[in-house]
Amino acid sequence: MKNNAEKKNSKSFPFFILPLIAFLLAFLIVTFSFSYSCKAKTASENRVEYRLKVPHGMNSKSLSDILYNEGIIRSGKVFYLGARFPFFAKVFAGASSSFSLKSGIYRLSSDMSVKEIYEILSSGKQEYIKITFPEGLTKSKIGIRLEDEGVCSKNDFLEACSNPLLLKKYDIPSENFEGYLFPDTYFFTPMMSGEAVLSLMVENFFEHIKDIPALNNLSMADLDYNVRLASIVEREYRLDEEAPLIASVFKNRLKYNWGLYSCATIEYIITEIEGRPHPDVITYKDLQIDSPYNTYKWAGLPPTGISNPGLTALKAAVNAPKTKYFYFRLVNEEIGKHVFTEDFSQHISEGYSYSTKKSGR
Repeated sequence: MKNNAEKKNSKSFPFFILPLIAFLLAFLIVTFSFSYSCKAKTASENRVEYRLKVPHGMNSKSLSDILYNEGIIRSGKVFYLGARFPFFAKVFAGASSSFSLKSGIYRLSSDMSVKEIYEILSSGKQEYIKITFPEGLTKSKIGIRLEDEGVCSKNDFLEACSNPLLLKKYDIPSENFEGYLFPDTYFFTPMMSGEAVLSLMVENFFEHIKDIPALNNLSMADLDYNVRLASIVEREYRLDEEAPLIASVFKNRLKYNWGLYSCATIEYIITEIEGRPHPDVITYKDLQIDSPYNTYKWAGLPPTGISNPGLTALKAAVNAPKTKYFYFRLVNEEIGKHVFTEDFSQHISEGYSYSTKKSGR
């Protein structure tokens, strides 16, 4: 009787449950693995930051590989499945909508969950690129910074700087925008056009000169004259209080049609026009360069600005005090202090010196 009972019980065991149990176990393991992979990394796993550039046409597989290799996510396969198939993104990552990759530049970190990364890359809300341009930079040096930071290419920016249609738009009587690219802190978006970047800087220039009443009612020709003068003053002064005196020296020389004798203009020729390295010293041979920017050979101002001046130099140029000074020379290179004199004998009595420290910025 006992053997018959055992046989009866063994026959009644529902063996079809075994595959179901195996499936459930596998499902739980996969769910746990996926859920774990979708979580942000903990502090003990060493936080990693990454500036991700997403070009047009990047696919989810390439994106997943990059994020995994950079240590931002735990599993490239899990991220790819969620990006490729909305079901996985919703079930395992908790995403509220389908993943849609937008091109741009994003700041990501390993303490973000997969859900957060999906949302950032789908939002198109790119990282702003903050750049501070100091006073006295040239357009080419600005272009280099823009390219290095991923805003736009240097060539694209420089082409915009010499675009006659843009110059006409702003009514600027010059062959380029040198002098009108206002030094300031800007927040750009990645991969802007050179024209868009230039417009921001030029419009910022016109906004800021509203704070200088003497510039507000000038004709564009007179404004350009003062911008060119200010661009030289910017490269010559080191102490704010000396900027107006340096401007007065140049205005006195312009009044009598003397050469300005500004080494800053020679540096501009060497570095910006001829493309040579920044000189440690200005030589006699450099002073003989045949260029309209050479203020040792030609009287008057250069045809365009030689830098992009700030408010101190602009105010100094338009509000230069009336003095009898025709010369200035450096007497303290460490702090940039100059002495100002009325005649040449005074000027040479203690020698002449010029510092390239400021203009080397």
